[in-house]
Amino acid sequence: MYYMSGDAWKEGGIDATGALMVLTLKIISCAINYSDGMLKEEGLRDAQKKYRLAKLPSLIEYFGYCLCCGSHFAGPVYEMKDYLEYTERKGLWASPTPSPLLPTLRALVQAGACMGLYLYLSPQFPLSRFSEPLYYEWGFWHRLFYQYMSGFTARWKYYFIWSLSEAAIIISGLGFSGWSDSSPPKAKWDRAKNVDVLGVELATSAVQLPLMWNIQVSTWLRYYVYERLVQKGKKPGFLQLLGTQTVSAVWHSYTDGNKQSAIQSSTLSWFL
Repeated sequence: MYYMSGDAWKEGGIDATGALMVLTLKIISCAINYSDGMLKEEGLRDAQKKYRLAKLPSLIEYFGYCLCCGSHFAGPVYEMKDYLEYTERKGLWASPTPSPLLPTLRALVQAGACMGLYLYLSPQFPLSRFSEPLYYEWGFWHRLFYQYMSGFTARWKYYFIWSLSEAAIIISGLGFSGWSDSSPPKAKWDRAKNVDVLGVELATSAVQLPLMWNIQVSTWLRYYVYERLVQKGKKPGFLQLLGTQTVSAVWHSYTDGNKQSAIQSSTLSWFL
């Protein structure tokens, strides 16, 4: 019997569990926002007020949100409230929006460049080499260089798929996120932005990485885990940060590597 266990991710591949991960976040956020909609606005945080659902979405609205083809496979995650306003032409979409062609082309060019670089580098730095005898014959610095380059190479695959998803959401119009404060104002298309490639590669500390990598999931974790673990009238602490990273680890798959990542990232973020 074929079982989609997520093992492909451990081997550097991708399978349908990625779509299920995105679906999980959408279902949870939709349920929480509907629950917030039954509460009084007094005492709610800004994000709760902004995304709360005053009424239960219809079945077709719910399935449309969960299975939107532009983001179903690899994200990004976005809010049900934004999706409903987009489909009903309310809020930001009540008036004509600017053309999405240029930002779409920009995202597609980025996707093509990322895939090209990945295809060029991956045969030279395959992850499978870590299990080959040749790797253990190398000296320390050679192995360290290979570890860095194999990780560097693997990241471009994710840059590609996220850029492609970003292009799909932008061309649909859902990626429009408002206008900048500059003069004259410029259209912003960052609702579907899931990675800042240069921000990740040139990050100066571990604290910056969650702000640049898997951006929409980091935002989801902040709204639906981190902020809700903080009691009213109290400041967030290390336990809230650790709890958030633990949820992230479980969502990704609770392997030893993800456990270590949750603890290390929490510690680094807190002390740095």
